[in-house]
Amino acid sequence: MTSTEKKVALVTGANKGIGFEIARQLAQQNITVLMGVRDPERGAAAAKQLQSDGRDAHFLVIDVTRPASIKAAVGKINNDYKRLDILVNNAGIMIDTQSDILALDPAVLHRTLETNVLGPLLLAQAGVPLMKSNGYGRIVNMASTLGSLTDSANPDSPYASVPVPAYRLSKTLLNGITVQLVRELRGTNILVNSACPGWVRTDMGGDQAPLTPAQGADTPVWLATLPDGGPTGGFFRDRQPNPW
Repeated sequence: MTSTEKKVALVTGANKGIGFEIARQLAQQNITVLMGVRDPERGAAAAKQLQSDGRDAHFLVIDVTRPASIKAAVGKINNDYKRLDILVNNAGIMIDTQSDILALDPAVLHRTLETNVLGPLLLAQAGVPLMKSNGYGRIVNMASTLGSLTDSANPDSPYASVPVPAYRLSKTLLNGITVQLVRELRGTNILVNSACPGWVRTDMGGDQAPLTPAQGADTPVWLATLPDGGPTGGFFRDRQPNPW
């Protein structure tokens, strides 16, 4: 079987943490995995780890804050594989850990939205035509319960003491993009969902988080490999619906 006969997945931010685990678990399912990274050296090292286990994994340089980089990366996918079946928008930042909404620096908000919102939108815009041409697609947007309006409005939420307004707003908006994509893609075999991985031990989540990256990757990988007719337009955590 050649690579063009296998499903092709692009996972952004895949050189470490949850992104690496998503890439690993997808590759275990006989999927060609393109590990989207900004640093080619780190990307090569991450891909080599999966290749050493016999996985069909490769790194792809992509900066989700640069439209030209996104266009070039998707163009390379089209040239090399003629298909894109799975897009996992995993790359994200949280850089406002000490701020609240009244003290939020507009520059911090702008930078956060560039990475967490605009990047996934541009990737979907670039990738959906390839999915349509093959009559198949799965898009997973890595959101967060911190972006849930229901949770944010609940003063008794276990996350009520976590301010990060730029990060919260970015994930709320990313959920909105999920809904809008579903609206545009009704009647196609392209399923679009948001996933919250939970609190995971990564550079972002910290050492106190209860979940491993492998556990955090479970729901996104499930959504990325849904059968035809599976759920679309949902927000999931632990494979269960999460409140918007």
